[in-house]
Amino acid sequence: MNMRPSRLLRKLRNGEVVSGIKLNYIDARGAELAAMCGFDVVWADMEHCANDWSAVEQQIWAAKTCDVDVMTRVSRGGYSDYVRALEMDSAGIMVPHIMNLEDAKRVVHITRFHPIGRRPIDGGNADGAYTMVPALDYIEQANEQRFVAIQIEDPEPLDQLDEIAELEGIDMLFFGPADFSQGIGAPCQFDDPRIAATRKRVAEVALKHGKFAGTVGRPETVNELVDMGYRFINIGADVIGLISYYKDLVSDFKAKTDHIKG
Repeated sequence: MNMRPSRLLRKLRNGEVVSGIKLNYIDARGAELAAMCGFDVVWADMEHCANDWSAVEQQIWAAKTCDVDVMTRVSRGGYSDYVRALEMDSAGIMVPHIMNLEDAKRVVHITRFHPIGRRPIDGGNADGAYTMVPALDYIEQANEQRFVAIQIEDPEPLDQLDEIAELEGIDMLFFGPADFSQGIGAPCQFDDPRIAATRKRVAEVALKHGKFAGTVGRPETVNELVDMGYRFINIGADVIGLISYYKDLVSDFKAKTDHIKG
């Protein structure tokens, strides 16, 4: 028996562009619906959202029914906060706010098995098919079929960006413009030229060192991002979609009923 291969890695390694959707809601049905609609990756969040481990586990189960990956953005903490998502069979993790080379080295050390790192071994969970994947196969396949993305969303790591991107065990540099804008003293001023320059640089450095580049975008910016070298683009969030739908419904309802008086 083998681990489930990562859809994201398969497509990226084939040179394709991968779509993602961020889920702020914790309901597994939201993950299943996103997967059924055709996204390649569902982004489950444990940094900002009120997710617990059982909720993320159910989102992973739901997405896997459609052969869709879950990328779990982990909370910063001890090694269990990083590897538990992988052991629940999240196809990858994203670690926020990498601040320097040593920070990135620590991520590799605790999330990759030998010979890359020293991730603690336990093949008795979903990713190892509850011990049915032989131990040495599990170690090899986890290094090959599970991805580690690190977020470059602060100015601090830029001086060491090349060294960070060189690290074996990191698959993706993911640029986060919102926190970066705050880090440069221009919160949410997304037209600041320093954001555009850094977005471009992150993609260039990732490609230079054989890594994938990811970021957030919108359908109307996809071509621009792809031209820069980005291949994983998160193009929306469940809450944004629901806001648009709800507002349209209420507006349409009011237009049809405002003339009715009691």
